[in-house]
Amino acid sequence: MKYIAALVLVLIFWSCQDVKRPGIPENLIPEDQMADVLTEVYLINAARSFDNRTIIENKIQLDSFFYRKFNIDSLQFVESNAYYTSNLSAYNKLFTKVEERMAHMKTEADSLMLIYVHELEEKRIQDSIAEATRDTTLISKKDTLLISKKDSLNLNKKDSLLIKPALIDPKKTQ
Repeated sequence: MKYIAALVLVLIFWSCQDVKRPGIPENLIPEDQMADVLTEVYLINAARSFDNRTIIENKIQLDSFFYRKFNIDSLQFVESNAYYTSNLSAYNKLFTKVEERMAHMKTEADSLMLIYVHELEEKRIQDSIAEATRDTTLISKKDTLLISKKDSLNLNKKDSLLIKPALIDPKKTQ
């Protein structure tokens, strides 16, 4: 039993010895640009998880969008990503930059949303003031007795009691 355990232990140590890490690719994306690319990748993934149906219906190719935006190709991205992931300290540095950029974007979006909400509230207040002043000016200028087209007393109608019946001449009817 000791021999089998020792053999397994030796095999484990021997198999873990030869870890090949990718070398620096020829077209390595610089660290700052890679942080921008990863930020964009996370935003694209967030967009997909938020409203993927619209993206599919409109046939939007988000991957090709960020490749064109950063002027890179998919192979260059994969090789650079593999290089940075093999070096844990460099990858942690990248993610620190990505987190800072995402936090900055969030504070910008929150401040813009706050400004938008304040503008909407101000517009709502101005509209309600305009509505209130418009209604009171219409009421003060309006004289219902003079403007009324409808004669509520029916003064324009002839009184049926005052109409004298005319006798019908039988000679004229024949």
